[in-house]
Amino acid sequence: YSSVRYPPPTHPSQMPKNVTPGGRGGSKKKSTSRSAKAGLQFPVGRVHRHLKLGRYAERIGAGAPVYMAAVLEYLAAEVLELAGNAARDNKKSRIIPRHVTLAVRNDEELNKLLSGVTVAQGGVLPNIHSVLLPKKSGKKAGSSQEY
Repeated sequence: YSSVRYPPPTHPSQMPKNVTPGGRGGSKKKSTSRSAKAGLQFPVGRVHRHLKLGRYAERIGAGAPVYMAAVLEYLAAEVLELAGNAARDNKKSRIIPRHVTLAVRNDEELNKLLSGVTVAQGGVLPNIHSVLLPKKSGKKAGSSQEY
């Protein structure tokens, strides 16, 4: 019976545990993304692709998309943290556009950066001009006008 040749297993569950398919048993190295290498959540490869397709320069260095992804991730985290605080102040568990507007407009640096940005369904900051507020007079409370 040793002369009978059986076909090799084709399904991964039938393969022996220590043998990798399609090789001589060599170790198959798992690829690591550039985002993981940089310790980022934002996609470095996608940022690189958009930098190239945007035709901002003839050539794009290897460090540029990593730096840009890190900056974008920092800005997103900053806005999300402030918007989460605004949502918690309003006793809400979800961030809505109103919370993003309140977060951005109450922060001096983000307000300067996003001064030309309108958030859809964001509204405006609550603000009443001091001239429009009722006057506080030290006179008697009964007489509002004198003739």
